[in-house]
Parts: sequence; structure tokens; C-alpha cells
Amino acid sequence: MQMNSRLTKNSTMRTLVSRGVLVTTLLLAGVFPAGATQLIESHMAQLREQGRLTLGGQQLAAVRALPAFYAARDYQPVWSSGDRARDMLQLIEAATADGLNPTDYHAGALRELSAQGQLGEEARAHRELLLTDALMRLVYHLEFGKVDAEKLYNNWQFAKSIDGLDPVGLIETIVNAPVLSASIDAHRPQHPVYARLQEALAHYQQLADAGGWKSMPAGPTLKTGMRDPRVRSLRQRLMVSGDLASDLTVTELFDAALEAAVKRFQERHRLNPDGAVGAGTLKALNVSAGKRVDQLRVNLERARWILHDISAEMIIADIAGFEVFEIRNGDITWRTRAQVGKTYRKTPVFKSEIKYLEFNPTWTIPPTILRKDILPKVKKDPGYLSAKSIRVLDQQGRSIDVGAIDWSRYPGEGFPYILRQDPGPKNALGRIKFIFPNPHFVYMHDTPSKALFDREQRTFSSGCIRIQKPFEFAERLLADPQRWNQQTIQQVLDSRKTTRVNLPEPVPVALMYWTAGTEPDGSVFFKADPYDRDAAVLAALNSAPVFTPPAERGGSR
Repeated sequence: MQMNSRLTKNSTMRTLVSRGVLVTTLLLAGVFPAGATQLIESHMAQLREQGRLTLGGQQLAAVRALPAFYAARDYQPVWSSGDRARDMLQLIEAATADGLNPTDYHAGALRELSAQGQLGEEARAHRELLLTDALMRLVYHLEFGKVDAEKLYNNWQFAKSIDGLDPVGLIETIVNAPVLSASIDAHRPQHPVYARLQEALAHYQQLADAGGWKSMPAGPTLKTGMRDPRVRSLRQRLMVSGDLASDLTVTELFDAALEAAVKRFQERHRLNPDGAVGAGTLKALNVSAGKRVDQLRVNLERARWILHDISAEMIIADIAGFEVFEIRNGDITWRTRAQVGKTYRKTPVFKSEIKYLEFNPTWTIPPTILRKDILPKVKKDPGYLSAKSIRVLDQQGRSIDVGAIDWSRYPGEGFPYILRQDPGPKNALGRIKFIFPNPHFVYMHDTPSKALFDREQRTFSSGCIRIQKPFEFAERLLADPQRWNQQTIQQVLDSRKTTRVNLPEPVPVALMYWTAGTEPDGSVFFKADPYDRDAAVLAALNSAPVFTPPAERGGSR
């Protein structure tokens, strides 16, 4: 079992398995049969030699850390105290608050052992090892998530690292903590977003356990002023989810109060808040409470993947929410709509730093876009390049006569030229771009396709992020209103000269994918899943756990 070095940098951790600490632990633990201690040593020898071990139908996960942990303790037990063992079982059961499954932590087998009362040597040894294995796995899942994001996404960029931390010392510290729950809780993401997601999960789990809500029947769009039998169902549906205050109204009239409730629902589900119940709103209304619970569980898992890395001040690109926002002191201080990658050219998830911006950028057309988009258009319309202010250059940057090129040869052969679009209003990047180095060549930029910002689902780019208010964004990043304001920025734009401006300090940026969350006031919101990513995360979250944690990865946090 391996743990994240973020947990501590204190070198004293590695000394906590000293004899002095062990003696104190054993004095407080109570009596443990010598035969059970010998069984622990025997089981650990078997696990070390064979690489796997099943006890009472439960396969142990920590195949490396568990033998090392007990060897450092001379195979003395952790869970001799019945109270301490019961505390750990309660913490395992409470994993549902994190959207995790207690069965992943041997909950069923441990419940059975707990119900037996006085245990024999073999059963005590089994309980001992299952509890410690459960602790190791639970802490690992709280730190890294249960699901291995790198296996789901080839372009995953939120790296994890061990950085030489001794997991044996870490677990010894946890089991010796005066309050076990506080020691484990420290390994959850310590971020308000995570706590609010837990609260949302608890609320929607209560709704689901109580039966949730009934599906709305299909029919014509419901609007203010209409009378329709389905209005009664709509009222009941919105009262259950808290969007409409509970009352005794049974009228079939779609009145102003109901319209306001529909708008609240639409805002929470990132739909156009027009107050009418059309096909899109009806579809969202008919998603069951149980599916909303699953959606919250998936996003709690995503939170465990990345929230350890989120700074109090940074830029967040919310891919599924089609939005970019600024965080300062943990609060959202500015936001703008965004367009993200098409479903077949998905915007990747990663973190970086915005280092500079460029006014009046040129656009050198990337190979994929050249091959799939530009070359077919040029073949159909020889005047396409001229209309878009795109020049053809050789590898030395010299202009090439478009008419001298035999376009029929491409893309069958390697294209030997560079296509570059000049600055100006026709440029695909608009009038400004924001650069944060990354291996995907993804960045944020302006766009001439501004009408697309009015769409609900904004998957229109080739992977980069188009933002609606790029010049406001530039002012906030440059943070120098005397030198950089609307007037001075316009002067640079009017010059038509490509101008690079370095930021005073690099600004952290994270591109993230969330389909559920909460506002600071606690209201829960749900979004569409434009890249259909939730199902794979949920399936992995519900599957049997991986017995050996992923190998150490590059990077750090």
C-alpha cells in the first residue's frame, strides 16, 4: 500500500514505529492471545510469499504494506481493544457519506465477526488483518480516489506521487491517534466543495430512500397561464426536490409561482431558465433521485482525484459546465461562458499555469485540423484560404503561391507546407489568446463565433476553450489598470500587430470536468454529461476494488 507525500513532510513520522510507541500501544490495547499473534505472523509470511491472501472470503488489498506494517510491530496487534475495533467498523460503514461502498472495506465480514462476541484465535487474527487492510484501503481511496483516472483517460494530467513517504509510518501514526475518526478524516480533501458535495449526497440519498419523485408524463410544452392535468404532477415533482414550497394547491393552472419554481429548477440544472416545461426540462425532471445520487457519487470521486491540488486563487475551466471562472480566497469572483471541444475532440482535463497572453494572434493550423477540416474545404473551394486570410508558407516561413499547389495529392501524402491565418476579426482565435504550456497544445482564446455562446450545450471547438469575455479576462490577469485597461487594450488591438504580454506572475489554471456540485449557499446543481464520462466512472466506482494500488506515478502534489 502506498500513500501520498502530501499527507506530511515531517520526518518524525518515520520514527513513530519505535519501540517506545509500540510499548505504549500494547499496554493500552489489552490482552491478545499469543496464538493469534503467531497467526498474524504466519498470514503475513504467506501474503509476502504468494502476493495474495484471502481471509474469510475477503481478499487483502495491501499486499506490500500490510506485511511491512506488521513486521515493524513484531506482529503485535492494533485492534485488541473491542472499542477501537468497533470505532473502525463504524468509520467503514460511514464511507457511504463519501459515496464509497463499505463492502470494499470488508464491512460484511467484519460485521459477522463483531456479532460473534467472544472470538477464537483464528477469528481474532482475521479481524485484526481485515481491519488494518480496510484502514489502508480507505485512507488510500480518500487521498487518491478508488477509481484510477489514468486508466479511464489517456490524457489525464493530475499526477500523483509518493515522493518516498513510508506508508508503514503513516498507518502507524493513524492507528496511534487519540481519535481515530479525526485521523482518518484528515485524508479527505480539505476543501469546502467536498464538504458541500457530501451534504448534497446525504440529502438526495434521503430523497431516494423515501421513494424519490414520480416521472412526469409526456405532452405539449407547459407554460404560464395554461391549464393541464399534468400541472398537478409538476407541482408534486418540484415540491419533492424543494424547488416549489409545499402547499395544498391542487389546481391545474400553471401560475406565476409555479413558473418561478420551474425557473429555479432550470437554473439548478443549467438549462435555459424560460419557465416553460419543454422536452429538455421534462427530461431533467424525469431523472430519478437514485440517478442523481449516482451523479453526486461520481463527482465526489472526481473531487478526490483533484481537490488536493486546487489552490485558493486560480482559474478554473469547467468543461461540462461550459464556463470559466476565477477563484480568489476560495470564492468565485468572476465568471464567463465558454465553448469547449466537440464530442469527438474532447477538451482534456489537466492543470498548468497561465504565463502570457497574446493580442492579435496568428493561428498556425494544427496537423489534425489541417487534415480533417481545412484540406477538404480547400479542395471544394480554391478561394477558401484567401477568404479566411490564411497564407501558405514553406518550412522557412516563405510565402507559397496557392495556385501552384496540387491539392489533390493531400492528405494522401504528407503536407509539406504551413498554413497560417493572419491576425484580424476572421482569425479563428479571435483577437487574443491565453497560453498555459501543456502537451495537448490547448489554450483559451477569443472567437469570431460569438453567437454560439447563447447555446445551452457549447461543444463547438477543436479542443481549446473559447471564452465570451476575453478582454475582461485579460484585465484581471494583467492586474495593472493603469497600464492595461479597456482603452489601452483597444489601442493594441487596433494596431493589428501581434503583441505578447507576460503576466506579472504565472496564474494556476485547472481544466476540470464536473457534472454535479453545489453553490456556496448550498443549493445543488446538476449538468449534462457532454462527453458521456459519468457512466465509466460509476461502473468503476461500483466494481470490486483493485487489490494492489496503482504504482507510483510521476509528478507531485
